[in-house]
Amino acid sequence: MLGKLVDILKTEPFYVPSILLKNYRKLNITDSELIILIYLINTENTFNPKQVAKDLNFKLNDTMEIINSLIDKNIIKLDIINKKVREEKLNLDELYNKLAFIIIDNKTKKSSNLFDVFEQEFGRTLSPMDYEIITDWQKDFDDSLILLALKEAVFNNVTNLRYIDKIIRDWHKKGIKTEQDVINDRKKFESKKSNKKLFDYDWLNERDN
Repeated sequence: MLGKLVDILKTEPFYVPSILLKNYRKLNITDSELIILIYLINTENTFNPKQVAKDLNFKLNDTMEIINSLIDKNIIKLDIINKKVREEKLNLDELYNKLAFIIIDNKTKKSSNLFDVFEQEFGRTLSPMDYEIITDWQKDFDDSLILLALKEAVFNNVTNLRYIDKIIRDWHKKGIKTEQDVINDRKKFESKKSNKKLFDYDWLNERDN
């Protein structure tokens, strides 16, 4: 079934939301339903089951069963816009609402994990002020950079948010984003220190001795 999806994507310039591909199982969507859903997302302004079946090489009965299943799962909805001729319009609001909740839930879990890491490294419960500071960081910086700064602080035996704040802002100015960037910056700093010692050395007195 997924092979059919690949074939469709090769022949049609369909838009596929990555959040849907990564989480469709969480929404109890089957592979067949996913294929139909991707098609419907890309043809939202029109709803023609016969055309869906034809374009996807599905049997009409199977197509209708899948669409009804998506309706029963509250993934899609059909709004009647003309009762006389039974004209219906596809409504994907419920799908987008569900995907939005998944995004919010993922962000909440991510934030929660970040706070847990700080508490583990600090060996204490974070104060309301600590939570506020870390939350403010998240508005401007990626969690990965915050965790790297925490790691650097722990490496230097400092568990102080002000110290970490200084690290984060200093790294941000330097364009440091990854652990390798941190390692390179540390090497650069050590190299400067070595050169400074070399130039500060009193060569004249050494020769006199």
